[in-house]
Amino acid sequence: MSQFHLRRGSPDEEFPDLCRNSTWMGRILTRDMYRRQFNRCTHSGVIFDDVIRPGLEEPGDWSSPVTVGCVAGDAQSYILFCDFFDRVIEAHHQHKITGQTPEADFNYDNLKGGDDLDRSYAVRCEVSVVRGVEDFSFPTHCSRGERRQLLSLASTALQKLQEEQLPGRLFSLKELNQEQQRELNLNPPSSSQLRTGVARDWPDARAVWLSDDCSLVVWVNMEDHLRLESTRDDANIAAAFKCICINLQKLEELYRDLRHPFTWKQQLGWVSSSPADVGTGLRIRVHLRLQHLPGHRRLQDVLKRLRVCMEPTESPAVCAVSNVATFGLSEVGLTQLVVDGVKLLVAMEKRLEDGGDIDDLVPTQK
Repeated sequence: MSQFHLRRGSPDEEFPDLCRNSTWMGRILTRDMYRRQFNRCTHSGVIFDDVIRPGLEEPGDWSSPVTVGCVAGDAQSYILFCDFFDRVIEAHHQHKITGQTPEADFNYDNLKGGDDLDRSYAVRCEVSVVRGVEDFSFPTHCSRGERRQLLSLASTALQKLQEEQLPGRLFSLKELNQEQQRELNLNPPSSSQLRTGVARDWPDARAVWLSDDCSLVVWVNMEDHLRLESTRDDANIAAAFKCICINLQKLEELYRDLRHPFTWKQQLGWVSSSPADVGTGLRIRVHLRLQHLPGHRRLQDVLKRLRVCMEPTESPAVCAVSNVATFGLSEVGLTQLVVDGVKLLVAMEKRLEDGGDIDDLVPTQK
């Protein structure tokens, strides 16, 4: 295929307006950095303007949590544009990139607690992990053909998973009726997904695999190549984490046998489209029923020290607490961080219910 040549001016003429941009991209990108990246292009055709487009279209709000404001179109983006991505990753995850290989720990038996949260407050938990597949562009940049090949690979790997370990079934999004989509909490593509290209050709080559016991859901070609999710209504984080660890490692082995291993980069660990997910790609989210703590004057300070974030949910008085970073700690370490943080938040809520003060419970800065 002949190369496309965009009619662009000089780097100084093309440099974006970042004066009201609150994303990490907007805070970090300088004119000199833009000049260095301007004429670079990955083998699959990703240019630097593709990388920063999300943050230009959604510049964020200074009163809201800072988003990364950028995406990688392919795995090579993290190498070619490393002087930009490395700074975004360090700022977002609050962890320095070094020459050391990121530590991995899928030994779920090393987790302390997680199966003993107070059910009066912890009402639900979700543990999820994302993975990119080697030799394919990420969803913001991949072609229809690539997406269909990825679905074929997923179908083969998941068929072997259900034969050897966990029975289940793969559903094309085209097959799911509205009721089934609601049961899976599947929403139409967001405006952001449409603008960045993640939802291009929707729902072509999108699918979801559901285990027969409903312990595991695998999303194919949604925001990432693969996303595994285990949800429990008993808020048993330990059980959900164990489910993810066992099945992720098995799928990793199956993809390696298919000669398309998951995408891993030296110094960064596992990488996918968003730099917010590098390292482990792991998210632990716990839904907590809280009446008093969300309005407390020290809440944001507490959350920052615990390295977790809190967001409202559709249910009144229920908030979702999850890890902010995915890089810098192992899988067990991240899960332990959320478990310990949730227990402290519950202790604070109980103290406030009794009319007490929580200042002595506020942790020292981590």
